[in-house]
Amino acid sequence: SYTHPPGKLNLPGKLLLMKKLICIMLLCSTAVQAQTQAPTDNFALVIHGGAGKIEKMSPEREKAHLDKMNEALQKGYAILNAGGTSLDAVEAVIRILEDSPLFNAGKGAVFTNDGKNELDASIMEGKGMNAGAVAGVRTIKNPITAARKVMEGTPHVILTGRGAEQFARQSGLEIVDTSYFRVEEQWNQLLEIQKQEKLKNSGDTTGSVKPLDTIFLDMKFGTVGATALDKHGNLAAGTSTGGMTNKRFGRVGDSPIIGAGTYAKNATCAVSCTGHGEYFIRTSAAHEVSVLMEYKGLTVNEAAKEMIFNKVGALGGEGGVIALDNKGNIAMQFNTLGMFRGYIGKDGKAKVMIYK
Repeated sequence: SYTHPPGKLNLPGKLLLMKKLICIMLLCSTAVQAQTQAPTDNFALVIHGGAGKIEKMSPEREKAHLDKMNEALQKGYAILNAGGTSLDAVEAVIRILEDSPLFNAGKGAVFTNDGKNELDASIMEGKGMNAGAVAGVRTIKNPITAARKVMEGTPHVILTGRGAEQFARQSGLEIVDTSYFRVEEQWNQLLEIQKQEKLKNSGDTTGSVKPLDTIFLDMKFGTVGATALDKHGNLAAGTSTGGMTNKRFGRVGDSPIIGAGTYAKNATCAVSCTGHGEYFIRTSAAHEVSVLMEYKGLTVNEAAKEMIFNKVGALGGEGGVIALDNKGNIAMQFNTLGMFRGYIGKDGKAKVMIYK
């Protein structure tokens, strides 16, 4: 504040006072601008590759998953360490996982009931809370890139099916033949589920029929996702999936739905979910983590745990969540036997895990 001496000011005095006030205002503005724009050394990245009833794998297969997750972490770290944005890191990381047949996203997407691959993805940035998503696409090689293009190149949040593919094509994104997504392991999972359905519908009483719920839980939920905090203090999150094996009727899960499978807000956290999407939609799971932090004062780990066990889990849903707050604190919570997951911070030391 500025207080002038008592008494009536003449014109030169008024001009002097105005000059001093303008200087003070400029100094304050510069200080605030520096405070909000100054980069920091803190950054972090958390990823997941799906949660579910993940049985003990062969050493070779386990190593393949861990190596691919580590590759993704290293790519994201290089971007963040060089001062890149959290959005760039999230997109780059998820593209690596989408290009791998090991996960249920992109190349490794599972099959629908009619033998097709339908992919969903979303991305969100925490500074302006802008978001983009695509759902039910079949020819876009990297749905996460299409989701970002929707966010940055349209006034919309979600584009679906042929419309999303047309937009991706016009935007110069890589388009592939549907055969690109065929992975035999995923095809065999579809055949096994459909075999059990036929036995069940035929009234088989030999004891060879497994409950369909059990079959679904046996199939790992391989959705991939990432959350990142960059040196500018901005958060971002993204999620990509092939959905659920044997899904019907154009089903869309939580992954492309902002607030269900993906959420980011600089004031609180960035979140990506994986699991039985219907439960995450019904509980607005990703948004719930942010709400618990904002209104109940929980830490990011407490909020993620509350959401997955007492919100999703209370309804019977299974899956997992990764989250990252604006200080770089991480959460990786799941109520299944395992979740492909990993993280890396500014020290450059990556940690990747599968089982509890």
